[in-house]
Amino acid sequence: MGKGRLEAFSDGVLAIVITIMVLELSAPEEPTLAALRPLIPTFLSYALSFVFVGIYWNNHHHLFQAVKQVDGRILWANLHLLFWLSLTPFVTAWMGETRFAAWPVALYGVDLLASAIAYFILTRTLIARHGMDSVLANAVNRDVKGKISLVIYLAAIPLAFVSTWLAGGLYVLVAILWLVPDRRIEDLLAQ
Repeated sequence: MGKGRLEAFSDGVLAIVITIMVLELSAPEEPTLAALRPLIPTFLSYALSFVFVGIYWNNHHHLFQAVKQVDGRILWANLHLLFWLSLTPFVTAWMGETRFAAWPVALYGVDLLASAIAYFILTRTLIARHGMDSVLANAVNRDVKGKISLVIYLAAIPLAFVSTWLAGGLYVLVAILWLVPDRRIEDLLAQ
């Protein structure tokens, strides 16, 4: 079956995720800049999550440029990824509203880790469908950034109980690693 509906559905879900996150930002009642100060943690958690959702959307888009067809396993693997990404507004709001308390920061990391694992599963499911000699397999088989990200998340989750700022710094580090879009697929498709 074609991939168009999967891509459209995924785009819609990610747009809703971002919309839900921004709706958590409520404007202060006072018309002063000082009234914005209490919203800084909520805004910072929103900004970080917006970047992560944007990274997933960008990489999902690139990934599906190399996909020719999908099957039921791929649909379920994609839904698995969307499930974890759909929890992003909850963990984002909890982390921001608690001013980066240990449990919310750790749970945020768990959601990031689960999303990364789900993305890995999706890529492996796509490769299984398209073959080890496919453009997709050649582009994503050596996923060094993905493996480094998993290790960083695994370190950051327990670190949240020692220092939430260090754990948050590790989450930011992963976002910085992925800000430059993964061009492996584009480069192989251009050849």
